[in-house]
Amino acid sequence: MTRKGILFIISGPSGVGKGTIKDAVLEKITDMQVSISATTREPRSGEINGRDYFFVDQHRFQQLIDKDELLEYANVYNNMYGTPRQFVEENLNRGQDVMLEIDIQGAFQVKLRKPEGVFIFIAPPSIEELSLRLAARGKDTQKSIELRLAACKWEMEQLKHYDYVVVNNDLKNAVDKVCSIITAERCKVKNFNLERDMIDSSFNQGSNGSGP
Repeated sequence: MTRKGILFIISGPSGVGKGTIKDAVLEKITDMQVSISATTREPRSGEINGRDYFFVDQHRFQQLIDKDELLEYANVYNNMYGTPRQFVEENLNRGQDVMLEIDIQGAFQVKLRKPEGVFIFIAPPSIEELSLRLAARGKDTQKSIELRLAACKWEMEQLKHYDYVVVNNDLKNAVDKVCSIITAERCKVKNFNLERDMIDSSFNQGSNGSGP
């Protein structure tokens, strides 16, 4: 039987560990394509263009919007982020699963365009723990951390719009849960091309039979 490509969306507050979980999941589930986002923010230490993000200026990002080349985009803490549409569509159309790791604003846009996607909300154990993680990772200014924490209450309220919630209080446990979600979704009957498979099977049986 052949299966349709499934779009998996991992989302949640900034600093909750979405990227770490995504990378760990991909070490276990290797037959998954990952969409790379475009962003106008400056690269952080160690980030590489085309591997971590497509780093573009504001003018180029606006061109992507105007040409409807983004599946979703959002202004997040004064920087633009977006998901190139073509990569996602091409992989799903050939039955390949795709994973997006995006912010909550972007996830809502994807839900409007791809409601059949699987939306996974990664939640922190608490706001206090999230504050400690943001400070410990050393990637953000104090002002940026304050902005992210201020937005977190609203972000947490949005998990009711998701299909699954995984609390990241233990990385291994969180990764195992996301892997289990992916496995379960891949086994759902609705994700198989049953009608097409039946047509192909009937055609092959007819071809192999003895004619009149």
